[in-house]
Amino acid sequence: MTFLNQEPIVRSEMLIRKPVEEVFEAFINPEITTKFWFTKSSDRLETGKHILWEWEMYGVSDKIYVKDIEKNKRILVESSDGTNIEWFFTPRNNNETFVSIENYGFVGNTDEILYQCIDSMGGYTIVLCGLKAFLEHKIVLNLIMDKAPDAQVNK
Repeated sequence: MTFLNQEPIVRSEMLIRKPVEEVFEAFINPEITTKFWFTKSSDRLETGKHILWEWEMYGVSDKIYVKDIEKNKRILVESSDGTNIEWFFTPRNNNETFVSIENYGFVGNTDEILYQCIDSMGGYTIVLCGLKAFLEHKIVLNLIMDKAPDAQVNK
């Protein structure tokens, strides 16, 4: 049996060719986030709030708790599964932002944790690709919806 020697941290990263204020706002403001990630949100992200994110096409949701926000620098939330999701926004110049999303705090046996890590890495990479297409080119790619068309409840 294999055991993990350290807590796994999943990291997905992408350069977005837009100012940090615009990239940060895309994750805080559900009117923007729904263009590339979830379909519905109960509110904007603010420290101390509980927010419900929904993926209506799959009939799933996640109640998150916003633990901390540093404007244009960092967002930290706790997901309903107990994992933490942390965004880091690093401006490269006036028109570029490097976004890093970390997901950690996975629980279960080794196989379950590895599955969660792989799923998380793929998911957040898709989110960043959708963000890049939307902010840089104003294209809605429908990546989240098209990832698992057979799992949709509203076909």
